[in-house]
Amino acid sequence: MMDKQELVRSIGQLFSSSVKKDKQIHNAYLLVHSDRLDLHVEAAEGKTDSLPADPRQPYFLASIGKLFTSVLIGMLVDQGKLSYDNEIAQFLDDDLLAGLHVVKGTEYSKTIRIYHLLNHTSGLHDYFSDKPKNTRPMLDVILAEPERFWQAREVIQWSKTHLKAHFPPGKGFHYSDTGYHILGLIIEKVAAVPFHQALSDYIFRPLGMNFSYLAGHSKPLQKSEFPVASLYARNMNIIHFRSLSIDYAGGGIISTLSDQLKFMTALKNGQLVKKNTFERMKDWVKFFNPFFIGIDYGYGLMSFKAIPLILPAKYPAWGNAGSTGSFLFYHPGTDTYIIGSLNQFGYPQKGIQLVFKVIHQIMR
Repeated sequence: MMDKQELVRSIGQLFSSSVKKDKQIHNAYLLVHSDRLDLHVEAAEGKTDSLPADPRQPYFLASIGKLFTSVLIGMLVDQGKLSYDNEIAQFLDDDLLAGLHVVKGTEYSKTIRIYHLLNHTSGLHDYFSDKPKNTRPMLDVILAEPERFWQAREVIQWSKTHLKAHFPPGKGFHYSDTGYHILGLIIEKVAAVPFHQALSDYIFRPLGMNFSYLAGHSKPLQKSEFPVASLYARNMNIIHFRSLSIDYAGGGIISTLSDQLKFMTALKNGQLVKKNTFERMKDWVKFFNPFFIGIDYGYGLMSFKAIPLILPAKYPAWGNAGSTGSFLFYHPGTDTYIIGSLNQFGYPQKGIQLVFKVIHQIMR
């Protein structure tokens, strides 16, 4: 392994070159931290509103937020307020439940369990990526109606109207943002507060994550001196679109590098959920997972797994990633946290590739 100064320099160069050679990336952020290696790197590239990017800037997390939702569910499980095996029908009203999950004329809505939603095995549709019939895809709607505020129930109803379920619960894997909206509503019912308040009460405030909040739904505990980083979709900066409120419990959190480090450190050290609950979160899906080759999915938790000739054993890490090229991972082999984002929709693979490259640099 190279010496510390050379490692810091090489990680910085890797990040800078990776960002600058891709003209679609307008700004990007990276934090690499390891107590074991006495390593701490914070970097930012690009601009927001003509201002240079800064590592302290808040940015949109996208599907990394699913890990926060999963942790909230785990905390409620630890409190005995619900079980992973609970049927979701216990928490939803009949109007929302009716017609939610129908396959070949058979309705399975009342047989979906909480863990099915967490690990994407419910068979439910995905409002964000599934192609609807007789209407525009949801990303088109988000971009065309930037001032529209979305309620979680409204999104679920839209999904019921325009999309089809894929298979009976527990019979396959299909990534579903719709399912995480339902988890958000379950958290609201059990915790008896809005989802954004549950995030603050259970996670943000106790951990001192002062600059973290739910886009369109709440404000941070402390206002950042930096603007929220620009977020791009189809060459448009959409970070101020009210329609981003649609991401809710599936990925609507805005946070900073340092706040996310606090969260991951607490999760790794057992400060958020009990050990057996965290082990349940690592109950990887047994079905073929088309999300990415070499990535297992548990309860809001991704894991890189070793694959002979493809992914060496030195790479395994756990965390989550988002469609904007965001990433939040812990690498046990070096006790290293790798956090950041490329802030460009459609860049999930490039974000994960950057994580692999950073691990490679550390392990050299």
